[in-house]
Amino acid sequence: MRDIAEVPAVEVITTAAVHLMSAAAVKCGLAHGPDAEELKDLDEARKLITALAGFVTAAAPEIGSQHAAPLRDGLRSLQLAFREASEFPDAPGKGPGEKFTGAVN
Repeated sequence: MRDIAEVPAVEVITTAAVHLMSAAAVKCGLAHGPDAEELKDLDEARKLITALAGFVTAAAPEIGSQHAAPLRDGLRSLQLAFREASEFPDAPGKGPGEKFTGAVN
């Protein structure tokens, strides 16, 4: 295992973002397997997506567009998945993380 002092900041940031994305995907019901629906929890997904949006928005200038673009794409996909999974979708601009990203269509 590498010493944390040797790990570049961009790697730590992207790893943290991927962990948030993975957790949000599971909570949106996107997990694979027969228990995916049981793992779905949109209240928890909303929190994770909002945290991810703030994190990616703040980190983007520091990590550059090469690293930020895929994170933004993943975030947008999660925001859309959340909207699809919701019985009563939020108004445009009111969904999880949209206060940081703007409305997602």
